Amino acid sequence: MKILVTGARGLIGWHSLCHLYAANSAAKFKALPEPFDITSLDHASFCDARLLESSLSGADAVLHFAGVNRAPNHEIEEANPKIAQLLIDACRRIDASPHIVYANSTHSAADTPYGRSKKRAGEILADYTSNYTNLVLPHVFGECARPNYNNVTATLIDQIIAGKTPTVNPEGKVELLHAGEAARTAISVLALRKYGTVTPKPRPMSVPQLLSQLQSFHAEYAANKFPDFQDDFQVQLFNSYRAAHYPAGFPRALKLNEDIRGALFEAVKGGGGGQSFLSWTKPGVTRGNHFHLNKVERFLVVQGQAIIRIRRVLQDEIWEFAVSGDRPSAVDMPTLHTHSIENIGAEPLLTLFWTNEIFDPNEPDTYFDPVLKAK
Repeated sequence: MKILVTGARGLIGWHSLCHLYAANSAAKFKALPEPFDITSLDHASFCDARLLESSLSGADAVLHFAGVNRAPNHEIEEANPKIAQLLIDACRRIDASPHIVYANSTHSAADTPYGRSKKRAGEILADYTSNYTNLVLPHVFGECARPNYNNVTATLIDQIIAGKTPTVNPEGKVELLHAGEAARTAISVLALRKYGTVTPKPRPMSVPQLLSQLQSFHAEYAANKFPDFQDDFQVQLFNSYRAAHYPAGFPRALKLNEDIRGALFEAVKGGGGGQSFLSWTKPGVTRGNHFHLNKVERFLVVQGQAIIRIRRVLQDEIWEFAVSGDRPSAVDMPTLHTHSIENIGAEPLLTLFWTNEIFDPNEPDTYFDPVLKAK
């Protein structure tokens, strides 16, 4: 299936691309055909008619996430219908009729510039084709969301990590949905050929409750303790909080208790149990080169010298962390970031790995993706 993802640099667009890429990676690992031929466009690409047409050519589906949600009111009101019209005009010119999944908003029911803008954009898309899904989304949060940009969760996380005490509306309420859930819903809609309005179920809570939960994460994490996750939503929220620590927040030095007998340190606490394992890695050998969509994972070198490399999926910048068993420091792998560990020493490398869930070979949540791209 050829899929065009618009708004590729936005939160939902990037998460959706990661999920599609993960599905291709899983198929490739099993020596199966990759299920998706993926093309992506950012917002600026809508100004290039030829690029838009070539991207739509042969497309079975469009995940339409490109849009404007922060600008002067008159610009917002015009922007989203204009983007939708550009998409439809390009479809008409090349006689394309893909299944369009539109990331609409619960705000589309409100008589505001943004609400009217989102509603009108949806009407333009629906008028063109019956192969249309109106995906109505609430407040979407997730790894790598932009703080101070219409995302209260990312803004609170940013302020908490910076040591600030956020001020929130005591009466404020939000309905939360992880960007990964939005992506999974959008992709499943294509597979099921589900048309009409689809409304994923959010997690409602007050803004003070959200702040309290994030502050609790922060206090426990500062004490080298993972929360005892109650459900998938808590894992998603914690992963969003955790990813915001990169790159400056790692490695995380552990308290080393030393006396005449030797040394002792706590490797990992909490997290509801999960699974721990140790590995020896020979000099010059690299492990990993994969990413996870959900899994909470810690790397901890206890003997030897290593470089841990981390790269955000589908991006180029690589973070490198030098770690040593002489002064144990934890590096926790952010979800949707591919990672590896290389033994750079002359002796075998001993590493402790911990995850919050027991490995299931039928659902490994592990997707091959070399950190260092081939030249």
